[in-house]
Amino acid sequence: MAEIPANVILAAEFAERFDGFSIGSNDLTQLTLGVDRESDALAHLFDETDPAVNRSIETLIATARAVGRPVGLCGQRPSDDPAFTRFLVSAALDSISVAPDSFVAVKEHVAAAERA
Repeated sequence: MAEIPANVILAAEFAERFDGFSIGSNDLTQLTLGVDRESDALAHLFDETDPAVNRSIETLIATARAVGRPVGLCGQRPSDDPAFTRFLVSAALDSISVAPDSFVAVKEHVAAAERA
């Protein structure tokens, strides 16, 4: 699981031991930004589309792809945000894990992003 920035930074070393990566986008965002998403005082700062989070995702995908390892993502954002799904497709993410009730919508978002 790539849920902490250290796992992104050390991805090349981890790729020597693991068959692939799964990005936990909620935790990666929280720990990259230092923001507790459950805090009423800080929740407004929690943003999975923050440039630092996006760069972490892109870096992990590029590192993993360079050594032939797949990368998936689990988190709510692709279910709610077609623009984030487009970003993931453009970054060459291999798979997205979603809740059953959002599967059709996310599949449509992915298909639209792949056509673009």
